[in-house]
Amino acid sequence: MFPRPIQKSSPAWAATYQAMVPMALVLWLLPLIAVAVFSIKPDSDFTSGNYWGWPSSFKGFENYGKVFFASDMPRYLMNSVFITVPTVIGAVALSCMTGFALGVYKFRGNLLLFFMFVAGNFVPFQILMVPVRDLTLDMGLYNTKLGLVLFHVAFQTGFCTLFMRNFIRALPFELIEAARVEGVAEWRIFWFVVLPLMKPAIAALAVLIFTFIWNDYFWAVVLTQGAESQPVTAGITSFNAQYRAAYHLMSAGSIVAALPPVAMFFLMQRHFIAGLTLGAVK
Repeated sequence: MFPRPIQKSSPAWAATYQAMVPMALVLWLLPLIAVAVFSIKPDSDFTSGNYWGWPSSFKGFENYGKVFFASDMPRYLMNSVFITVPTVIGAVALSCMTGFALGVYKFRGNLLLFFMFVAGNFVPFQILMVPVRDLTLDMGLYNTKLGLVLFHVAFQTGFCTLFMRNFIRALPFELIEAARVEGVAEWRIFWFVVLPLMKPAIAALAVLIFTFIWNDYFWAVVLTQGAESQPVTAGITSFNAQYRAAYHLMSAGSIVAALPPVAMFFLMQRHFIAGLTLGAVK
């Protein structure tokens, strides 16, 4: 049913596995390596067709300097921060409460309500593109950071509720029953008993949602336009010239845009792994 551990495999297969892992890692990182090399190339390499060769000269400082000081990249980065951070806080906070309600209380319609939260995750975003855009126009939220935040919170809460509800159901219910016997109010049970136990799940979910929202491109293009509200994923396309793309600047901007979620993951790595594995063997 489960794969055999590599330690119990034959020596030939173990050697093959150990040789293939570095190759798979290189193939996985190859696009990122290519973008990193593009970011230090001069513009003349692209006009002369030197796409995959070694850079004719090192222009890393110049390219990254243009990204930060001769473009709207700092503004795009701040827009992403103002969109992503409130979304993470709002979606995680709502899902903590909805997950607690659906995971602790047993009432008629509990499962149906839970399915309604989950069902939204199976609707393709492309189908919702036109109605969501029209809704933001009617509400005066088109091309605003607030519109993107509200949209992302609404759509991410379903996945977050699924995550939190399943996590809470894996917690020892005896703690909640003991608090009720002592006459503790339900909101105090949530705040002082359940919420401290949810810290690993909150950390793991925060990393996931931060990565999802920061890397979102589809809705950033559909619901925003211009440097005043576009996040960094959509703002990178501003390096496109009228007749050709500035690949060196787009590559440098892509590297800069990828750093925050990577840093977020490594800073929260211990909590992220604990949140994903806690309760997995219950």
